[in-house]
Amino acid sequence: MRLNHFLPFRKKAERGPLRRSLKRLGPTWLAAPLRRIIQATCLIAFLWLFCYVCWPYTARPARTWGGWLPAEVDAETGRVTATNEQPPAEPIAAGAVLHVVDTGSGNGQYLGPFRVATAGDVELRLQPSEKLEAEQLDRLLMSFGPWLLRETEPGSWPSHYADELAAKETIAAETFLAIDPLVSLSTALAAKAWVWSLSCAGVILAICLIVPRGFCGYVCPLGTLIDVCDWALFGRAKWSRVTVDGWWLRTKYYLLAATLAASLLGVLISGFVAAIPVVTRGMAFVLTPLQLGATRGWHQVPPLGAGHYVSIALLLAVLGLGLLRPRFWCKYVCPTGAVFSIANLLRLTERKVDAECIGCKQCTEVCPFDAIEPDFTTRAGDCTFCQTCGGACPTGAITFAPRWSRLESKPADAPPADEATTGRRGFLAATIGVVAGTAGGASAAAAIHGGTRRDDSGTSVPVRPPGSVPESQFLQLCIRCGECYQACPNSVLQPQGIAHGLEGLWTPHVVAQWSGCEPSCSNCGRVCPTGAIRALPLEEKRAARMALAVINKRTCLPYAGRDECQLCVDECAAAGYDAIEFVRVGTKADQAGNPIEGTGRLAPVVLPEACIGCGLCQTRCHAVNVKQKHLLGQTAVRIEAGEGKEDRLTGGSYIERRQQRRRKRRADSPGSAGPGRQGDGYLPDSLD
Repeated sequence: MRLNHFLPFRKKAERGPLRRSLKRLGPTWLAAPLRRIIQATCLIAFLWLFCYVCWPYTARPARTWGGWLPAEVDAETGRVTATNEQPPAEPIAAGAVLHVVDTGSGNGQYLGPFRVATAGDVELRLQPSEKLEAEQLDRLLMSFGPWLLRETEPGSWPSHYADELAAKETIAAETFLAIDPLVSLSTALAAKAWVWSLSCAGVILAICLIVPRGFCGYVCPLGTLIDVCDWALFGRAKWSRVTVDGWWLRTKYYLLAATLAASLLGVLISGFVAAIPVVTRGMAFVLTPLQLGATRGWHQVPPLGAGHYVSIALLLAVLGLGLLRPRFWCKYVCPTGAVFSIANLLRLTERKVDAECIGCKQCTEVCPFDAIEPDFTTRAGDCTFCQTCGGACPTGAITFAPRWSRLESKPADAPPADEATTGRRGFLAATIGVVAGTAGGASAAAAIHGGTRRDDSGTSVPVRPPGSVPESQFLQLCIRCGECYQACPNSVLQPQGIAHGLEGLWTPHVVAQWSGCEPSCSNCGRVCPTGAIRALPLEEKRAARMALAVINKRTCLPYAGRDECQLCVDECAAAGYDAIEFVRVGTKADQAGNPIEGTGRLAPVVLPEACIGCGLCQTRCHAVNVKQKHLLGQTAVRIEAGEGKEDRLTGGSYIERRQQRRRKRRADSPGSAGPGRQGDGYLPDSLD
């Protein structure tokens, strides 16, 4: 049984328009077009998942249409003809289900859901989408409008960001990260726990038993990007080429040993060196700002920090290694490739050379991974089964077949193989390198642990995304890939610098000065490949407390007696949390000690059991009072994380956690007043 798919040069290689077109693209396209097509498809799929599926701005909030008046109502069926003086800016589609609210009544009475039977410019025919009760029908008959037509039921939480991601995810957005085996293996070792992506890595490793190291040759988007750069930028840079047998030959194994050693000590460095995190984070720091600025305006792009430039420099260094040799990173440096090279020991198929070999060296010249020995046999740990050599062979001496088949026959006049790489000296060098790499990984773990600054005061602890696991485990699971930055609307999540040590570099944290966490979004957990951020249903995410809003009474305008202000209260109410209410402060008293009517100001107070630390209040205060009106030097309300101010659970329900606190608080304070008093454990009705 043979597994060949290459297109041989021999026999009519110049004939046919397809062959001529492939030859113009390059010898590797002509030799192995299927491999190149799969590579291009995987790169396009990676960019599609990152730039479209993760891109949150295709979502739109539920629409509303106002000004509709009931012209005719059927008293038996509830069918309605509604009219408007002007056609709506956005047309209403027939078949849509709309929720009708009578805004003419004082409390905005809800009349129920109706399906649009026919839709004209200024006339709609509506019919109830469910049978109306007698009381509902009476309300409908007594309603004179105007009506507000809504896509969602009144009082329902918005969910457009979460819904849009779910609709676009025919393939999971984090697929490429999940199939990088070094990602899941290192995070499982660091966290000492099962990581769900281990199963995905197991599948790709099993496939690579049949297509040895096929991930590197066919799938990896970083490898394809390196191919493009080598072709476009470094193809003629012959002056910088190095030989294939230098000290760098086994660097990828040393890096793998260092990465796994650090993981065993609880420090995750795979995000710095694993193939898919490197390219994903590079896209997040290079492509995302360009995409954001071009589509939404350059003022929406957060400023770049030192961490951004370090990551961009790392990606450029990986691509720039092509100056030394084409695909230098993939051949000699990539620790993800080292995992597959080790897995090649269990390969079921391999490249074979028969007696027709004439020693022309065309296969060695075209091999993209330097996987061919001087005697034209195969370096099994480096071969990616790309089959380019088979297509380049003029005699058809190369074939790809099961490992146990007897097809290989070394040519009698072939030059001897270079034994330096497999002899005693090579084995000793490899052993020393692996030991040094392991020691280096342990040293790096110790240095990173020692350089991590932890602050339990609550003033400088980073605010993590909603659903983040406890901090120590979070740092062991987060691979710093940047996927959550891309999926987060309004750039709420931004990469952390070195303010809290190297261990926190590139990890996501909430920057409420820039924007607050959207109530309708749970994207960050949905795209996290390791579980550092839990994939929460939207209802759970809305109850996940990531921080606590704290008001600075020295600078807050009402507390300081400078001016009335209710920005934070209004913003919190609009988000649906109702976690900030008013109390009267600065009230003056008469001689009898009674408060003087009209004195004092209404000032905001945070209800701890209702606040989830979304940061919308801080964003609003900063945008208006600091940036626009220049009334404050810094925002008077900010969110803070730390002990007692956040919920960091590895499992279980955030809703149940809050309800338990509510019951405990009520039991401890049986004489407290009703909802709306600070500290009584108040929860919004939607969480009860």
